[in-house]
Amino acid sequence: MSPVLAGVLQLLALVAALGLSYRPLGDHMARVYSSEKHLRPEKWIYKAIGANPSVKMRWPAYLRGVLAFSAVSVLFLYLLQRVQGSLPGSLGFVSIDPDQAFNTAASFVANTNWQSYYGEQAMGHVVQTGGLAVQNFVSAAVGIAVAVALVRGFARSRTGELGNFWSDLVRGTVRILLPISVIGALVLVACGAIQNFSGIHEVGQFGGGTQQWNGGAVASQEVIKELGTNGGGYFNANSAHPFENPNGLSNLFEIYLILVIPFALTRTFGRMVGSIKQGYAILGTMAAIWLGFTALMMWTEFAHHGPAFDIAGGAMEGKETRFGIAGSSLFSVATTLTSTGAVNSFHSSYTGFGGGLTMLGMQLGEIAPGGVGSGLYGMLIMAVIAVFIAGLMVGRTPEYLGKKIGTREIKFAACYILVTPALVLCFTAASFVLDTPSHSMTNSGAHGFSEILYAFTSGANNNGSAFAGLNADTQWFNSTIGIAMLLGRFLPMVFVLALAGSLAEQPPVPETAGTLRTEKPLFTGLLVGTIMIIAGLTYFPALALGPLAEGLAA
Repeated sequence: MSPVLAGVLQLLALVAALGLSYRPLGDHMARVYSSEKHLRPEKWIYKAIGANPSVKMRWPAYLRGVLAFSAVSVLFLYLLQRVQGSLPGSLGFVSIDPDQAFNTAASFVANTNWQSYYGEQAMGHVVQTGGLAVQNFVSAAVGIAVAVALVRGFARSRTGELGNFWSDLVRGTVRILLPISVIGALVLVACGAIQNFSGIHEVGQFGGGTQQWNGGAVASQEVIKELGTNGGGYFNANSAHPFENPNGLSNLFEIYLILVIPFALTRTFGRMVGSIKQGYAILGTMAAIWLGFTALMMWTEFAHHGPAFDIAGGAMEGKETRFGIAGSSLFSVATTLTSTGAVNSFHSSYTGFGGGLTMLGMQLGEIAPGGVGSGLYGMLIMAVIAVFIAGLMVGRTPEYLGKKIGTREIKFAACYILVTPALVLCFTAASFVLDTPSHSMTNSGAHGFSEILYAFTSGANNNGSAFAGLNADTQWFNSTIGIAMLLGRFLPMVFVLALAGSLAEQPPVPETAGTLRTEKPLFTGLLVGTIMIIAGLTYFPALALGPLAEGLAA
């Protein structure tokens, strides 16, 4: 079987698995966030944290809950790393330095999971399982909660109430993420991923000598790493490590985990706003971009450029032979079009255009299908922008899902789409103006520029993947990327929740003959075009200096 045919079959199997999961999972999530009942374990949690799940919150109160919970999480995870050397199960590792502890705490709480350390050489069992793995669950649940709050803003009228943050947080964790993670961990263990709490031990190497490895609760952390679109690996090689991702079957399963909740949330959206077709329109937009990027990535990585590429069957540098070009391309597109950031290959070793596609996927805002929750609310913001543009074309006040998109709403949407580009471009520019940051680059020229541009693109968009080649474990990068991750995560949430509150206060607008039909393919095309134009106008100059220049020079 040719590698190209194998790649097409993997893609078809993935699409089939996602299609089978779409309806039951999407409907289940809609029921979870619409139910008035609380499970007994949930009541125990509410009592333990002192929260009243019955209190209905307007958007400022909902936002305060998000920020307060996240601030406490950052502080707890920072302190846990700083005292690691005194904890049992630390495997002899010392406490983490202040700048790296801040960077890691900000990273995992912001659902970014950027890592400027070697996991198997820095973090013991307590920090890995009691700190990082816990944040993998709750940071993902926060993202879903904010998305659900925005959906309620569209679904409700004449009220500013968006639900209860604490209820949404706990339900997302207990009823959605935990059950799927338990089943997924068993699948990964069956595929060969490890799950233990063993210490450091030496293993023999081919050709003589030994190498040290430590065990860990890898399968359970791996599954929520992908399911919650987190991405932080137990080992430095991330999903290229055989303990995390043993074979082709586990690789395809991990890609499925990355995509299943973000895609299914469009069904949840359709259910909650009372129009399944609206959910299909958003799904169609996400799927069109994802399939387009996947096809382009496979094409550019399978293209032959000389004898070495002919012999290898394509661009195999930096890729695992266990997965090949197809498995690596599928994974790289899935992880950069979502906020996952896990890698099973080195994106720095991709062709110039291939590396550019991984960067562009993040620069779109990671909305196809995006992170758990963040992908849906990012796409809905883009839908608001698209409706506004359509309204300008015909001279009519724009409407979306029965709500008028006025000056207030469009200001919130505009602020949302400006936050991350400003962070990416300003921090990238500062890194080249100063002398010290540029010394961390392994490469010079266009590829070296891409290393730093990718790092801040990944941090500000809460992706977490690295281009490789950049020494990011410095005070400059630990601090600035940490700030970019926090601002890139929580500033957009401010505008999302403010928009949700504004929409929820409006009365419904009756549909007329002049109303734009946002469930039709025409709107899907308009939405795709809006997304690509906004990203192109924002990032094209920077991409021209990096991956485009490198690709054209190849």
